[in-house]
Amino acid sequence: MDADIRHRPSFALLELTLAAGETVVAEAGAMVSHSDGVAVETNANGGFLGSLKRSVLGDESFFMNTFTAEQAGTLTLAPPLPGDIETRELTAETLYVQSGSYLAAHPDIDVDTEFGGSRSFFGGEGLFLLKLTGTGPAYLTSYGAIESVELGPGEHYTVDTGHIVAFEETASFSVRQVGGLKSTLFSGEGLVCAFEGPGTVWLQSRSQDAFLAWLIPKLPTSNNSS
Repeated sequence: MDADIRHRPSFALLELTLAAGETVVAEAGAMVSHSDGVAVETNANGGFLGSLKRSVLGDESFFMNTFTAEQAGTLTLAPPLPGDIETRELTAETLYVQSGSYLAAHPDIDVDTEFGGSRSFFGGEGLFLLKLTGTGPAYLTSYGAIESVELGPGEHYTVDTGHIVAFEETASFSVRQVGGLKSTLFSGEGLVCAFEGPGTVWLQSRSQDAFLAWLIPKLPTSNNSS
């Protein structure tokens, strides 16, 4: 399976070149196009309960699409928001991915949800994170460009919760206020994640929450439209 990411970082498109018999599992709605001979099957990966947990707790699609090349061909995938795509090769390891940042993965990678504890709840990222475990390529998406930060043992790095894409299992994190109460309420930053290495953290250059906070007050209301 060869991957080519084009039109990055603003409007990235993932083109996968599949040999006969190769398979990739993708989020519902991610397909842009495919060549002749690529079959698609929609199912609840991980069974009904696993898919229900991923959908309700991880805010992901209940169903996922499995694309299989009955003959050599190509498949293109894209995220719903304008942004980048990053390939992460897993080797018998675990990667934690923020809700909405999973695009596709090799079928040998298990996609599950894991309780993130109260720290992720108060971080505004929900109680559960997507947990990708196994061996093979995983394709992550973002709103805006993706930047990776490699942390050495004991090295600390602070990230706004709305800008996190993914992080390696080896990196620990905690959620804290950006400063005192005044800074938390009026700085526009809210809560942040403090990571500690070793491990890599992937960030997105834009925040969907920040965009919505800017956009919603500008939308016409029923009173204004009348």
